[in-house]
Amino acid sequence: MDDLDKLRVMLPHWIEHNSGHGGEFLQWAGTLEAAGKPDIAELLKSAAASLRNAEAALEDALAKAGGPLAAPGGHHHPHSHS
Repeated sequence: MDDLDKLRVMLPHWIEHNSGHGGEFLQWAGTLEAAGKPDIAELLKSAAASLRNAEAALEDALAKAGGPLAAPGGHHHPHSHS
């Protein structure tokens, strides 16, 4: 597998990973707003927006690379996000 193929496997994972974290940031922003910490909530919203921009760039890179490619043997990149 060459580097471009490896990238076509990893990019979908990175896109999903960023999307998940962006959602978490927005949930925490709501929690912080309710707790009377709007300054922190705004920073979390800004971080979520940055991840959306990164996600768009990663999607463009994936499209230019030729689209997603399944990992050999269906292997996923295991790790937790707790």
